[in-house]
Amino acid sequence: MSAPAVTETVAVRVERVSKAFRLPHEQVHTLKERALHPLRRRCFDRLEALKDVSLEVSRGEFFGIVGRNGSGKSTLMKCLAGIYRADAGEMWLRGRLAPFIELGVGFNPDLTARDNVLINAVMLGLTPVQARSRYDSIIAFAELEGFEDLKLKNYSSGMQVRLAFSVMVHVDADILLIDEVLAVGDAAFQQKCHDALNQARDAGRTVLLVTHDMNQVRRYCDRALLLDRGSVVAIGDAQSVSRRYSQVNFAPQIRRSVVTPVTRDDEGDGRAFIVEAWAQDLGGRTTTLEAGASVAMCMRIEFHDAVDRAVFEFMISDERHRPVFTATEEWTVGSTTATEERLDVALAFDNWLAPGRYFLSPGVSYAGGGGRTMASCKDACSFVVSGPTSSAGIVDIPHSFHVTPSPATQYN
Repeated sequence: MSAPAVTETVAVRVERVSKAFRLPHEQVHTLKERALHPLRRRCFDRLEALKDVSLEVSRGEFFGIVGRNGSGKSTLMKCLAGIYRADAGEMWLRGRLAPFIELGVGFNPDLTARDNVLINAVMLGLTPVQARSRYDSIIAFAELEGFEDLKLKNYSSGMQVRLAFSVMVHVDADILLIDEVLAVGDAAFQQKCHDALNQARDAGRTVLLVTHDMNQVRRYCDRALLLDRGSVVAIGDAQSVSRRYSQVNFAPQIRRSVVTPVTRDDEGDGRAFIVEAWAQDLGGRTTTLEAGASVAMCMRIEFHDAVDRAVFEFMISDERHRPVFTATEEWTVGSTTATEERLDVALAFDNWLAPGRYFLSPGVSYAGGGGRTMASCKDACSFVVSGPTSSAGIVDIPHSFHVTPSPATQYN
């Protein structure tokens, strides 16, 4: 496929790109080691960092790239920047490129900040005259006045980040590639960076942002790409991709099945046994629930003989095992006649829980109170609530603010 196939509205196009690395089982560091064992065969493992990745980013689009550690995000950015050469596939970029991918890349630690700024600005497309004319603005944005003649090897990591980012936003590139290194800067400079990125987007530049912060994705990105183990999992609007990221990110932490078999009873007289416990949403059984969605807590109970009046109960506790929410059938329904050998019980509600990890403790008791329990299991399963914001509380109740002028106070 030739470059003219890319339309004028496309800034970045990646077509079936793959990249693999050879990982040696043992390292040979010296000539002596190699001379002593000249015939030793070196064995390698093959790590496929990218597998048939395709995407298209429009001009002026703010595009997020997300995924767990090791998913291939930085490898993709380095392929786009020309640092790595892809093993297969093709890539097109329209316009001048400014990468901000890895701390220290493109800088010479033995040169001063002044020399590094001028050299990097020229490497990113400015003329020497333009680089010198923007030098003072670059140093001021990085807040490094007074450190201009200090060698870069004596800079802290935060100072290097400020300098590198400042150079990038001052070269007027058409495409900005930004990796997670923004997290190294302090909070005040991070906000300055976000303001600069918004200004770049308003100016019609294309921004590709690698981040683990889903709040940034939802706040800034028009669309996003989710990678997992080098493969494309999802491409779409920022909201849907951030939700999918939470599911992929938390899944490895819960290696058990989404339905947790219960192997114990914490208390009870043995007349019933809780076989399984799980959480589910409208899509079915899951370990990750979206804040604000319709969800259900479920259990499967096996009765050893018929029960005239059984009461089902659920307790949800937070990550510190503090009770957050308790519901018992006796408060709303009364009781259930359990004539079947097995019953599935579900507690449905709109999920107002704040983002975080929670534990589910199901139980079944005799009606009429008295604390008589047939079966119960503490922390039978766990689930994660994901949402756009982190709450300081244990619930995230839908709310709105109303601000109105108060009436004037009359004094006698």
